[in-house]
Amino acid sequence: MNMEVRPPSRIPDAKAFNTVEVIRVKHRHEHLFSFSITRPTSFRFRSGEFTMLGMHVEDKPLMRAYSIASPAYADELEFLSVKVPDGPLTSQLQRIRTGDQLYLGRKPTGTLVADALLPGRRLFLLATGTGLAPFLSIVRDPEIYEAYSQIILVHSAMIGGRPIP
Repeated sequence: MNMEVRPPSRIPDAKAFNTVEVIRVKHRHEHLFSFSITRPTSFRFRSGEFTMLGMHVEDKPLMRAYSIASPAYADELEFLSVKVPDGPLTSQLQRIRTGDQLYLGRKPTGTLVADALLPGRRLFLLATGTGLAPFLSIVRDPEIYEAYSQIILVHSAMIGGRPIP
């Protein structure tokens, strides 16, 4: 088997973004992958938030919003991404490897956080595709189990109207 060997890709510093390193990449199936990056010590977020994430493409940062799948206490940041063959960012992002660098926005945001959820006995979380990411962040946070006696997370993945096995 002839494996392509290349050094990790390095990107120029950008004042508006943190430069982070890819720690792990896992291709879940032909349409979805996950990856983890280093977490800057200054990067604080609440479970369920999203941030801008990107690469250096055609001499400039190309950024998109990505929900953080990690809980707020995690030492690294995990994300989910679909594989879009002709996507301006995802066509490149799906080729990342351990050691590559990415850009990470400095300010996370979002309203899908535990303190914005309505109180009750049961929390139902229904997601498709990468919409699973903020829910993974929330269900990994111990505080959510103090607020609800039962948490039900349902995930379904569809491509072109067909379920993904």
